[in-house]
Amino acid sequence: MELTETNRDRSGVHNLAFQNDSDDGVDDTNLKGLGDNSQRIKNSHNKEAVHINQGDEYINIESDLHENKCASVDDEQPHLKGHLEKRYDEVCEFCKKHKTRIHYVVYGILITAYLAGVIAACSLNFQRALPLFVVTVLAIFFICWDFLIAKYEDRIAAFFSPGERYLKKQWFWLKWLLCAVLVITIICWLIFDTTKRGSRQLISFGGLVMYVVLMLIFSKYPTQVAWRPVFSGIGMQFILGILILRTKVGFDVFNWLGIQIQTFLEYSDTGAKFVFGDKYTDHFFAFKVLPIVVFFSTVMSMLYHVGFMQWLVGKVGWIMHVFMGTTPVESLVAAGNIFVGQTESPLLVRPYLPYITKSELHAVMTAGFSTIAGSVLGAYISFGVSSSHLLTASVMSAPASLAVSKLFWPETEKPLVTLRSGIQMAKSESKNLLEAASQGASTSIGLVANIAVNVISFLALLSFLDSALSWVGNLFDYPQLTFENICAYVFMPFSFMMGVDWEDSFIVGGLLGYKTFFNEFLAYERLSKLIQNREKGGSMYINGVKQYMTVRSEVIATYALCGFANFGSLGLVIGGLTSIAPSKKKEIADGAFRAMIAGTVACFMTACVAGMLTVPSLEVPCHILLGNASNFMDFPANSTELVECCQQLFTSANHSEDIFPGGNYSMNSWKLCCQILGQPAFHCT
Repeated sequence: MELTETNRDRSGVHNLAFQNDSDDGVDDTNLKGLGDNSQRIKNSHNKEAVHINQGDEYINIESDLHENKCASVDDEQPHLKGHLEKRYDEVCEFCKKHKTRIHYVVYGILITAYLAGVIAACSLNFQRALPLFVVTVLAIFFICWDFLIAKYEDRIAAFFSPGERYLKKQWFWLKWLLCAVLVITIICWLIFDTTKRGSRQLISFGGLVMYVVLMLIFSKYPTQVAWRPVFSGIGMQFILGILILRTKVGFDVFNWLGIQIQTFLEYSDTGAKFVFGDKYTDHFFAFKVLPIVVFFSTVMSMLYHVGFMQWLVGKVGWIMHVFMGTTPVESLVAAGNIFVGQTESPLLVRPYLPYITKSELHAVMTAGFSTIAGSVLGAYISFGVSSSHLLTASVMSAPASLAVSKLFWPETEKPLVTLRSGIQMAKSESKNLLEAASQGASTSIGLVANIAVNVISFLALLSFLDSALSWVGNLFDYPQLTFENICAYVFMPFSFMMGVDWEDSFIVGGLLGYKTFFNEFLAYERLSKLIQNREKGGSMYINGVKQYMTVRSEVIATYALCGFANFGSLGLVIGGLTSIAPSKKKEIADGAFRAMIAGTVACFMTACVAGMLTVPSLEVPCHILLGNASNFMDFPANSTELVECCQQLFTSANHSEDIFPGGNYSMNSWKLCCQILGQPAFHCT
């Protein structure tokens, strides 16, 4: 009887959920009898009147049960379908049967309409429609590429397999030949570039070599370094830098992308103005900068939902995997860090994190420290920092992070996760696009709050430290002692070896200290003030303090600061990765500090490459270039750009009735051109 009691609920009604549980010796007859007894007990209770509230209304449970039974019998009767319902069912059945063909027809119509629109736009004004045309061509190329790879991957691999086997056979002597060609190419390039542009690029090259040597000296396993990822990563940096910084097409493309992103982010002003009022710019950081983070996070969540981010990260990761020889997990995470943050990118490969090696885990953390998230990229652009250089720095730091990571912590284990294991990235959990947008906005709440409270606390702490240090310095007749000055002296040699001018290395050293001990937000905010001071002009020194830097120093500082490598992010990475992969808690804690150092050096190496490749003429017009050269004296006198600008200046003057055409050129610029060209023209007398 104890077992039969468990099959009744508290009201005595038979529980149908346990109706078939007759394994313990209770047969169906007993269960039926138990149900009848409980029903009789319930009916006897139902014969009594149940008083409701004031006593005027009564409920008859037997009549209710009878009505429910009749209703259920009525529902079981077959329903005769009408003519429209039959036709509707036939249409649904036809759509299910030919679902794939219908999709192809719809997609074909949409693609045809889109291509017709592109052709019409190009025929009306090709220059205006050029960006749309380029995007369309790239989309068609990658769609065809994915289709061919998916359908003929085995045939393509078989076609290239003889060449692969031949390279493996001849690789022993071929790798030395490639290294020799690479070294000779670099030496010749340095000679010609130094002759043309001056010797400042040699300092940046020396800094790059210095950082590689330092990483090798303090490496975890110096004798087991695999040099392919190191040299391939630095080589990819150079290739990207040359395409973006030295070619007009590459520079124009990234400059155009930067302008478009800047324009796109300005749409966040509409929401900020509606919420905070017309005077929202009076509180610039809170109501102008932080809404950009919300807007960008929303857009990234939508792109992640439609699968575009996974596709883009997969392509970039595949390129790094092929050229650098890194594993798929670390390649995908490094590629993901170009677009998302250091705690979001590991989520792309979350199922594989418990199985990665210590070196791979170190590479994952280093990639997060050496890059910045796309959401905060918009905030830095709003400060006034060059959008094109920030984009370039984000892209160039990805291969640099893997190169430095594999040098600082070489691989000594056999990776378990390879392409053969069929690695796949995580998909969005949102049901539709609107839910993805809402989740992206909600997710940014924590990021915005984290940024706001960190800025408030760090600025307050910095003010206290400066006051305390000034008090200590005043005891020794040096009241100028501040935290920035201490950091400037510590990081001054590193900034100089990146190629920063010696006069500006003290300022850049202070910015690096802000970024390392606090965060990059404070550093970029300080850099934006220096940029604004230069654009406004005015005195370079006030009370012995330099007010702004050269354009070259600003560019190098932009690249050096472009990363999350600071002590605040150290705790964030440890907590975030530990929650994703609890089994790797000890390895994460052991390698996080080394990863932060490696991420810092990766940013410094990216700045060195930028210092070697930065060309002032691609950044500023001639009158600004001549103004910088005459005021700062940091350009070589035999610079080709200065000579060309001076020739243009004198040519325009000879064809003009005005002695100083345009009014953009200062007297110092004229004097400098007279000294460079040595032209005894009437303008120089």
